Amino acid sequence: MAGADRRRALALLACTQFVLILDTSIINVAAPSIGESLDISPAALSWVANAYLVSFGGLLLLSGRAADLLGQRRVFVAGLGVLAAASLLGALSDDAALLITARAVQGVGAAMAAAAAFALILTLFDDGPERHRALGVFAAMAGAGGAAGTVLGGVLTSWLGWESTFALNVVAGIALVLPVPRLLPPGTPGGRERGFDLPGAVAVTTGLGLLAYAVVNAGEAGWSSTPTLATGAAAVVLLAAFVLVEREVAHPLVPLAVLRRPTLRLANILAALWQMSLFPMFFLVSLYLQAVLGYEPVLGGLALLPLCLVVITVASTADRLIGRFGLRAVMGAGFVLVAVGMAWQSLLSADGSFVADVLPPSLLLGVALPLVSITTNVAATLDTREEEAGLASGLVNTSLQFGSVLGLAVLSGVAAARTDASSAARDVALTDGFSTAFLVGAVPALVALLLTLRLRLPAPDAPAPPEASTAAEHRRAVP
Repeated sequence: MAGADRRRALALLACTQFVLILDTSIINVAAPSIGESLDISPAALSWVANAYLVSFGGLLLLSGRAADLLGQRRVFVAGLGVLAAASLLGALSDDAALLITARAVQGVGAAMAAAAAFALILTLFDDGPERHRALGVFAAMAGAGGAAGTVLGGVLTSWLGWESTFALNVVAGIALVLPVPRLLPPGTPGGRERGFDLPGAVAVTTGLGLLAYAVVNAGEAGWSSTPTLATGAAAVVLLAAFVLVEREVAHPLVPLAVLRRPTLRLANILAALWQMSLFPMFFLVSLYLQAVLGYEPVLGGLALLPLCLVVITVASTADRLIGRFGLRAVMGAGFVLVAVGMAWQSLLSADGSFVADVLPPSLLLGVALPLVSITTNVAATLDTREEEAGLASGLVNTSLQFGSVLGLAVLSGVAAARTDASSAARDVALTDGFSTAFLVGAVPALVALLLTLRLRLPAPDAPAPPEASTAAEHRRAVP
């Protein structure tokens, strides 16, 4: 595939990532209007957001492996189709049950599309500066989607109603599918000569889904509540059963030898840790701007655009930074900036301002986000063979998703507990809660920084393994 064709394919895949990340944040702004329009209780309303996260997180690993076995383009198109159909159902929903069902199915489509899109990048771009640039674009669009979701959620809800936030995905899904035959290679499914590990698929999907449910439900039920502990225990049992199944079946869904690779394993842990720190930041900053400083939803979303612009700018230079200073040095610098930025963001005041309290640390975090995102993705996919692209994608996306779910649940809970325990005025109590949450959010970044020192990367001039060379030659031969 020629360079210009690969760039157009990357633009399509990056736009897909933008839409999928947009969907995780846009609903937070539309939620109050949805609750009022459909008369949904606060407990049920939380599941309008959480149903998406549970199915998305639970199905990423299965979706990635399905992309390897059934064909990446096929799974990508199917995922966008499911997302668009579920979004139409959501726009037409007139009660809580139907809307929550639509959100869960949206998560299914998003998991399929996200895993296949990432796998396609690994297939289209060889390891090295070319792939680093592609992952930089991918990370930039993810950051833009997180910020844009807040803006678009406010604009669409205010002007056209909450239903338009779902209708947007219908239009986006159609627009993204139409150019697929021209831009993405058909690929060759790898499952014709091998069986499908159905017991493993059921165990890991159900286990990850229950784990996601336990984490997101803990914010309401409590971490030590019976539902949380029972669901978490069931998830652990199923994931343990999955490991036992993978040791015995002839064609495992996830070959355990892959999980024994130290670089891949540690990189996935680092991916989860940076998401734990940074993903809740968008949500908490937006709440501070609206609940304490009195910003309207649209203005609160626009306030995050400077951060988004910094993400895009830094992501475009990440490949040169990695080439000059090395992957581990850039990764470590990114985690230092995350920890400093989160600690700086904790210095909020109830009578503060956007320019003094939010803008400077958010710009620093905007520098950090693409550095940690791109470097952990690169480390998690080093020497990935073409037939493992979907698996590598599923693993790193699962790590990212569970990091975001766990981080949001923990930091939101910390903020709420600190606010409830305060006897100060409302604005002061809320600010204390947000400040404490940001300070706690620096901890995963510090842990990640220490783990980065243990990361062992191949020497830059080390020859590629035979399998990787074969995969690279095959990718260059794709018409």
